Amino acid sequence: MGYIIGKSVYIISSSVDIFGCICHTFGMIIDKSLVVALIESALSADYTGVRRIGGQIAKGLAEQNDIDGAKALQSLLRKRGVPLQASGYAESLPRDAASRLPLIEEGQWPTTPVMLNGESGGTISQFIEDAEHIELLAEKGVSSRLGLLLYGPPGTGKTLLAGHIAASLKRPFYIARLDSLISSRLGETAKNIRGIFEFVPARNAVLFLDEMDAIAKLRDDRHELGELKRVVNTVLQGLDSLTDDVVTIGATNHPHLLDPAIWRRFPYKVNLGLPDENVRASLWLHFLFQGDMSRKEDTQLLARASEGLNGADVENIALAARRRSVLGNQEPSLAQILLAAQGSRAGNPRLLDNRELDTADKKALTIFLHEKGGARQAEIARIVGVSRQMVHRYLRKVSDG
Repeated sequence: MGYIIGKSVYIISSSVDIFGCICHTFGMIIDKSLVVALIESALSADYTGVRRIGGQIAKGLAEQNDIDGAKALQSLLRKRGVPLQASGYAESLPRDAASRLPLIEEGQWPTTPVMLNGESGGTISQFIEDAEHIELLAEKGVSSRLGLLLYGPPGTGKTLLAGHIAASLKRPFYIARLDSLISSRLGETAKNIRGIFEFVPARNAVLFLDEMDAIAKLRDDRHELGELKRVVNTVLQGLDSLTDDVVTIGATNHPHLLDPAIWRRFPYKVNLGLPDENVRASLWLHFLFQGDMSRKEDTQLLARASEGLNGADVENIALAARRRSVLGNQEPSLAQILLAAQGSRAGNPRLLDNRELDTADKKALTIFLHEKGGARQAEIARIVGVSRQMVHRYLRKVSDG
């Protein structure tokens, strides 16, 4: 299902079964059944099938460390699916009566790993294990509703995690954003929600209900109290109508807004808070150094510098550094990355530029590396790009007050 790094970091990188295989395509190993299914779907002009199987192949590429190939295939699937959709060969999704826009979308299995703190990772592992053996649990009379509620601040990977759970279970991944289901027409919101719960059960899928707090926010809009009660009751009835084998994942950035009755419908709950230092180190190692274990000490420094940032912030800073490296044809400056991480706030990452560090930057970075980074003066001099004498001078000024 995944693997563990360190003492408290779960890296979920769900597997698609592409082993025991017989043919090689695009430099990767692909199961014969995937090739047959892909060609069959293509010849039948079945856009949904092509997209789903293509997603499995992209996942396989990612697991064989061909991240660029995986992303290129995913991009191709997004761009080239339009003609088949326009021809009417795409899956018929429930739609809003007024706007005719789909109420639900099929998401792709992610290729980016999701990294969790130990307690959260343990709960997710248990949830996936229960979902994989739901038939056995039902046979023994100990099955449980497969409902998981993810809550926490933005950028902590709720949607990414839900996609990985779908990939682990090898099920289609359907996303319904409850804020988009709300209609200004009386009664339409409840009708839209019913349409979602009627659509999913027959598809052996994972249903991801995003922005669940949108229902509670109706109190602040011009909806009457009776309409609010109808909407909440429709969600409760929809959740209650699902059989035990249907996997439902809810997500919210504002858990305090959720109705207590909705909380009770999700037996599994995970608080996705900001990543701890171990998780941040793993994020830097993956996104910036692409798994190069020789940079482990640098990742520890970056993990300390990025305290208070979420996973999306670390990813954005790391990718910005790699872009500057590619376009400038030189290694990313660790000093500039450290300063960017220090100067960032959750949800508002500071990206890199190509300017030289000024004296104030060098002094601030020296003090940080000494006080919080635990680096020796020779190491500080290397990172900041000054002499050991200058490092000593910066630190002496601080100690002198």
